[in-house]
Amino acid sequence: MDILQICIVIFVLLLLVKPVGTYVYHMFSNEPNRTDRIFGGVERVLYRIIGLKQRGSMNWKKYALSMIATNIFLVAISYILLRTMGALPGNPSGIGNMEASLSFNTVISFMTNTNLQHYSGESGMSYFGQMIVITMMMFTSAASGLAIAIAFMRGITRRGEGLGNFFEDFIKAHVRLFVPLALIVTLVLVGLKVPQTLEPMRAVQTLGGGVQQIPLGPVASLESIKHLGTNGGGFFGVNSAHPFENPSPLTNVIEILSMWTISASLPYTFGRFARNKKQGWMIFSVMMTLFVAFLCLTYFSEKAGNPLINQLGINSSAGSMEGKEVRFGIAQSALFTTVTTAATTGSVNNMHDTLTPLGGLAPLAEMMLNVVFGGKGVGFVNMIMYAILGVFICGLMVGRTPEFLGRKIEAREMKLIAVAILMHPFIILAPTAISFMTHLGTDAFSNPSYHSLSQSLYEFTSSAANNGSGFEGLADNTVFWNVSTGLVMLLGRYISIIALLAVAGSLAVKQKVAETQGTFRTDNKLFAGILTGTVLLIGALTFLPVLVLGPVAEFLTLN
Repeated sequence: MDILQICIVIFVLLLLVKPVGTYVYHMFSNEPNRTDRIFGGVERVLYRIIGLKQRGSMNWKKYALSMIATNIFLVAISYILLRTMGALPGNPSGIGNMEASLSFNTVISFMTNTNLQHYSGESGMSYFGQMIVITMMMFTSAASGLAIAIAFMRGITRRGEGLGNFFEDFIKAHVRLFVPLALIVTLVLVGLKVPQTLEPMRAVQTLGGGVQQIPLGPVASLESIKHLGTNGGGFFGVNSAHPFENPSPLTNVIEILSMWTISASLPYTFGRFARNKKQGWMIFSVMMTLFVAFLCLTYFSEKAGNPLINQLGINSSAGSMEGKEVRFGIAQSALFTTVTTAATTGSVNNMHDTLTPLGGLAPLAEMMLNVVFGGKGVGFVNMIMYAILGVFICGLMVGRTPEFLGRKIEAREMKLIAVAILMHPFIILAPTAISFMTHLGTDAFSNPSYHSLSQSLYEFTSSAANNGSGFEGLADNTVFWNVSTGLVMLLGRYISIIALLAVAGSLAVKQKVAETQGTFRTDNKLFAGILTGTVLLIGALTFLPVLVLGPVAEFLTLN
C-alpha cells in the first residue's frame, strides 16, 4: 500500500510535466500565443505602472543587475516592516517588532527563496507580516528564480538575441503563473479545511477544564505560494506537520505536487527552447533517477525503524514514527521529505531531526548535490552546469574541443563553472567547521557526538542550497546563527546566479558549430549515464568525508 501511494503521486507528476512545461515555454517564448489575450492587458498596465517603456533584450550583466537591484529594494522594504511590525495594523495578538539579527536573517531567507525560519510563525509574526511581508517575498523570490532559469535557457539555446528582459519575465511569472495557480490552490485548500481568516486566536475549553489559545490566520493563501514557489516557510512553527497547514493525506499530496510540478517541468521547457525535446527528457530522466534513489534510501531506512527501539521489543511494524504524523505514515512522510529537499522547498510534514541516520542522509545529499529538480530553476541550471562539465571532460578524453548544443565550451565557461561548483561546498563546510570552534555555535547543539555535526551541517547545507528545512533540535535563533546562515544564503543564491548567467551570456554570442558525425550527442542514454556519474563523482569527492563523520558514523554506532 505504501509503494502504491508513492507510485500514484509520481505517475500524476509525470502526466503534468509535459503540459506545464509547454505552458511555461509559451509564457516566455516571446512569441504570440493564446495566453496574451488573457493576461496581456494586465501586464501592459503593470508595465506602465513601473515605467517599463522599452522591453528590449538584456545582456547577462544588465539582466543580473536588474534582478539583484529589484531584490535589494524588496529586502530593504521588508526589513523596515519587520522592525516596525508591532506598530503596524493586522496584529490582533499584539506581537512586537522583530529583533535586528532575526529580521536580517528572515528577509535574506525569504528573498533568496530559502525560507529558513529561526522564529515560530504563530508567535513571531503578525497577520500583517505573514500576508504583506512574507507572502510578498514568497511570490517575488520565486519569480526571480524562474526568470533566471528562463534567461539561462535563452542564452544557451539562442544566438544573438540576449537573455530577455528581466522586468518583463518577472511580471509574466507573477501574472501568468504564480498568482493564478496560487488562487486556485488557495481555494482548494480552504475547501479541504485549511483556515483562511483574520480572526484572532480562539480560546477553547479543554477536556481537562483548562483554556487553550488556538492560533488561526490567513493560512491557506500562504500555503499555496509556499509550495508553488518552492518557498517552504510555514505559517506555524511545525510547518506542514500542523493540522491547520496540512490536515489530511489529500492536502499532503496537493502540497507535494504543488512544490514539485513546475520544477520538474523545466527540463521539458528547456527541450522546447532547444528545439530538441529529447534533450529535455534526458535531463529529466537523470533528475528522476537520482530522486528515486534518494526516495528509496529515505523510505526503507524509516520503514526499518530505529535499531535501539527495536531492541527494546517495542512493536515497530509501522517503522520509525518518531517525529512523524500518524495521518501521513512512513510513505507520505518519506515522499514529502524527499520532494521538499529535491525541490529546495524546505516545507516539512515531519521533523527531519528525528529521521534515522540514513533517512536524514538522503535529504542532506539532495541539498549538497542541488541538482535533483531544485527550486524555481536552481536545480535545472545546476544540472546544465554539470552537463557542460561532463561534455568538457569527455572532450578532453577523446581530444576534441567540447561542444554543448552546438557551442564550443572553452576556458572562460569552465572558469565560471568552477567558481559555481567550488563555492557551494565552501560555504557549507567552512561555516560548519567554524560553528564547532566557538561556544556561540556549540551552545546551540541539542545532541551529543555525531548528530551534533549533522545538525550544523544540515543547517548550513539547507542555507547554501536555498532550501530552508532544518534539524530543528538546533537552537538557532541567536546572533551567531542568524548572521552566519544569512550570509551563507546570500552567497549561495547570488554568486552561482551571476556565474551561470555569465556562462549563458558567453554562449549566447558564440557561433553555432555545425553538427557532424563526430559530434558528441548529449540527448541519449549514454550521456544520461555520463551526467549522472559526473554529478555523483563530484558530489562524493566533495562531501563524502563530512557525511562519514556525521550520519554514516551515527548509523554505524546505532547498529
